[in-house]
Amino acid sequence: MLISKDIHQKSLSVLHEQLAAKGKSMDTLISQISKFQIAVPSWALGAGGTRFGRFSIGGEPRNLEEKLDDIALLSRITRKTDAVSLHIPWDIPRDVDALKQKAGDLGIGFDAMNSNTFQDYGQPRTYKLGSLSNSIKETREQAIQHNLQVIQLGEKLGSKGLTVWLADGTNFPGQSSFRNSLKWTIESLKEVYKNLPADWKLLLEYKPYEPNFYHTVIPDWGTSALICNELGEQAKVLVDLGHHLPNTNIEQIVATLMFKNELAGFHFNDSKYGDDDLTSGSIKPYQLFLIFCELISGAEEGSQNWDTISWMIDASHNTKDPLEDLVQALESISIAYTKALIVDRKKLTEHQLNGDTSSAQEILHDAFMTDVRPLVREARIRQGGEENPLDFLRKNNIRKGLIKERGKGSKASGL
Repeated sequence: MLISKDIHQKSLSVLHEQLAAKGKSMDTLISQISKFQIAVPSWALGAGGTRFGRFSIGGEPRNLEEKLDDIALLSRITRKTDAVSLHIPWDIPRDVDALKQKAGDLGIGFDAMNSNTFQDYGQPRTYKLGSLSNSIKETREQAIQHNLQVIQLGEKLGSKGLTVWLADGTNFPGQSSFRNSLKWTIESLKEVYKNLPADWKLLLEYKPYEPNFYHTVIPDWGTSALICNELGEQAKVLVDLGHHLPNTNIEQIVATLMFKNELAGFHFNDSKYGDDDLTSGSIKPYQLFLIFCELISGAEEGSQNWDTISWMIDASHNTKDPLEDLVQALESISIAYTKALIVDRKKLTEHQLNGDTSSAQEILHDAFMTDVRPLVREARIRQGGEENPLDFLRKNNIRKGLIKERGKGSKASGL
């Protein structure tokens, strides 16, 4: 919805008074909002769908260069993203130097590289029964070499991280040995870790189920942390918000990982039942707010440096236009982050120490119920972004223009 400059300024003025009463500086908050950047994954720019099919809307990027163009557009209108995360082999560049030059010209950096050993794409040995955990040594070695190749490519592009997510696991009892699968995974990851550049980090994901439904080799944050501790200080746990069983207390997981300086980063999305990969904040906005509360307080209290954490969207927009979905996700994440910034932590700590549960809850509710959208909007405007990015996309018929340029049935690789 378009908002007049007059209404925006009045809303901002009211919010300024509310923040001043809490002892919060609006200019400081705007600076913090502006600095918080979230990477966009290359695979989120294509057609959405379901686990069973994808439905083209047209105008999707036909190659990696066009994906960069779309991210540059998002960057210009939202001022909330300045990096892309590539998935190999989906995103193998035709010309590495040319791609790096184009990204630099667009002001886009390269976030963590993602390896892919969860599907077959023409490699000699199948990953049907696992990759880094496979009982066949030659298959494990193939998966190791793939990860090393991803690192080499990432070095050339200027990335500083390798994200590893394994689909490895079983569907039936007795299909494989739990202990051997874990042992082989750790051994394989140690070979990858040995080749990690000194200024890189390895981000290790976990997932309780899917595509395997009896067990996954890395089912939870504890197993991921156990493996990371075996590997070394450059390996840390990556939290995908959709990779949890229903009603899991994700904010507690975040607090625990930060307490031990074990948090590598986030993949933002939302879910109702499982790994739904829905738009961030569309289902559980309060949970997203509480997660940011733990992130901010953990950083302020010295548990883990904020700058050591990576931030990325990982969603499948289903029935939405991918550009619109990413705009909405960036906005929801920014709003949750901003609400967490204005929590009165001094009073919250006092209530916690005094055992005043009701007052502690009120502190959180007061911040969550505050309409911080004018603040997020102002931060974007001051950086040269659009007042309302979603309206900008529609008013300027961006999708229609992309369809005219790229065609009606183009498809980008990856869900």
